[in-house]
Amino acid sequence: EVRFVESGGGMVQPGGSLSVSCVASGSYDFIFRTVDMSWLRQAPGKGPEWVAGISFSGGPKTYTDSVRGRFNISRDNSKNTVSLQMNDLKPEDTALYYCSTGRFYRNKDAPTRRGPGTQVTVSS
Repeated sequence: EVRFVESGGGMVQPGGSLSVSCVASGSYDFIFRTVDMSWLRQAPGKGPEWVAGISFSGGPKTYTDSVRGRFNISRDNSKNTVSLQMNDLKPEDTALYYCSTGRFYRNKDAPTRRGPGTQVTVSS
C-alpha cells in the first residue's frame, strides 16, 4: 500500500505564491524513483481535477491549461518527495491539493485522495 502525506498549504492573497509538498511511502515493492507522480486538487462541491504531472526521472512535466506558466512541479527522489510551486495564485486555485502516482489523468478518471491533502485558499 502506498501512503502520501501532503503539507505546505495555507491562505494567500491573489497574486501570491505557495509551495506544497508530498512525501510518499509504501511497502517494500514501492520504489519512488521509478514512479511517475501527479498533483491533483478538489474544490468544494466539485470533482477531482488533475493539475500537474512529472515523470519518474523528473524529466517530462505536464500541466493542465489553467496553471501552465504559473505552477511548477518538481521531485526529489532522495527524499521520496514531490512538490508544487504555485505562483500568481488566483481565487479559482482554491482547493484541497493532494498527490498521487501517475503522470496524467483525465478528470473523470482522476484518483481520489489517499492522504490528508493540504488546503490552499486564495482570497483577498
